[in-house]
Amino acid sequence: MNLVRAASGFLALMALACGATPAVAQSYPDKAVRIIVPYAPGGSTDSTARLIAQALSQQLGQPFVVENRPGAGGLIAHEAVAKAAADGYTLLFSAAGPLVVSPHTYARLPYEPIRSFEPIKLISTAPLLLVVNPKFQAGSVQELIKYAAANPGKVTYGSFGNGSAAHLAGEQFKILTKVDIVHIPYKGSAPALTDLVGGQIDMMFDVLVTALPQVKGGRLRALAITSPERSPLVSDAPTMQEAGVKGFDAGTWFGVLAPAGTPKNVIDALSKALDATLAKPEFREAIVSQGAFVAGGTPQQFGEFFRSELDKWGAVVRAAKIKAE
Repeated sequence: MNLVRAASGFLALMALACGATPAVAQSYPDKAVRIIVPYAPGGSTDSTARLIAQALSQQLGQPFVVENRPGAGGLIAHEAVAKAAADGYTLLFSAAGPLVVSPHTYARLPYEPIRSFEPIKLISTAPLLLVVNPKFQAGSVQELIKYAAANPGKVTYGSFGNGSAAHLAGEQFKILTKVDIVHIPYKGSAPALTDLVGGQIDMMFDVLVTALPQVKGGRLRALAITSPERSPLVSDAPTMQEAGVKGFDAGTWFGVLAPAGTPKNVIDALSKALDATLAKPEFREAIVSQGAFVAGGTPQQFGEFFRSELDKWGAVVRAAKIKAE
């Protein structure tokens, strides 16, 4: 009997020594979870975060609440999550920019992209559409390249801000095609599109949800999409690679992350729940309607993708000498 008691006591001590991982896995979450969004309510990032919060609340039995913390190009929200307790009760839903572009354009950041966060799930990827004014001479990507090569410094491309996805796509285009085109930054997509429709600029890489109405209305011409595969929303537009620009892959992406040091079993629990969310037809339809592709994969795969994106856009930023304004 004493031997049995001793053995039982030993096993209990071993369980305590190993940490309460099974208990944490079973009890998480036992209170509300915050999902910090670095942008204001109403945009595509916010709406996607709210779809995720609703699904996770239903699956895990506790409220997942979206908290918007806009400002400073996303730096405020990222700093808040980086400094939060690593217990799974503060999460980050972020776009690519603050994670893989800002580290190269800012001299200093209040967080470190790789060391400050634990990747959980890559939710979606959002390509851009290369559009031109219908009166512009190029009717295809190759005609555009030929015209730009013959007229260095004369072709202008707009973007929705310095260091934005549209700006980086234009710089990647310049690097891969070796053409000299001039960047014209705007404060948002709408004023850039207005000038493109009006003929003040020649071309632009824009998000599908804002570019497509102009294309369908005949006010702009779509030449190609920047993703590796075609979009069902504009299936007649070839990919940039199909159009002959090998290695071109631009746009943005969205993912869920946690503070560095968050327990693996919590990360795995959230990853599993998010897999179920991504598999829902209504969620997938919502993502596609925003001009994006559903992603997914393991936390490890998201981490590898994260690092590759950090390296890729770092090279573009350095080549173009882009600095945060």
